[in-house]
Amino acid sequence: MTTVQSGAPDERAFRADAAKPAFRLAEAEGRFRIMGTAWPIVLAGITARDGIEFCLRFDCSGYPTAAPTARLWDPKRNALLAQASWPGSKGGRVRAVFRSDWKEGTALYLPCDRVSREGHDNWRQETPTMIWNPGRGITQYLEIVYELLNCGDYQTPALTAA
Repeated sequence: MTTVQSGAPDERAFRADAAKPAFRLAEAEGRFRIMGTAWPIVLAGITARDGIEFCLRFDCSGYPTAAPTARLWDPKRNALLAQASWPGSKGGRVRAVFRSDWKEGTALYLPCDRVSREGHDNWRQETPTMIWNPGRGITQYLEIVYELLNCGDYQTPALTAA
């Protein structure tokens, strides 16, 4: 069992969540992992069904009371991932979440995302299981993205497929 002692309360809470069995199991199964942390920024890798690992750059300020917000990230360039490398879609859920036209691609269009949830009170009724739940923590957000990257709507990014 990991004991979290240093850092701000939000960082300690995050590290405690990343040490929980549900997160560790997903990590062991290769579904997602923490790639790096420079608090409050956390880079997480999520594996798609074609084996591509997508990086999300989370801002976890105020975690877990405040939901994190995430964007697709290129850790080599330390910049927003080029749109041609974004997850492809057959026109369904994946396209609805990974939107370059939403906040200029700086937040995933998900009910568990702090930035995207603003102004979407209807999501509480329409997608209650996807609303940020501090008790489930970062694992909830990562599981939602993992499911999207492994569903039938997902397609290999255009740049990779070419």
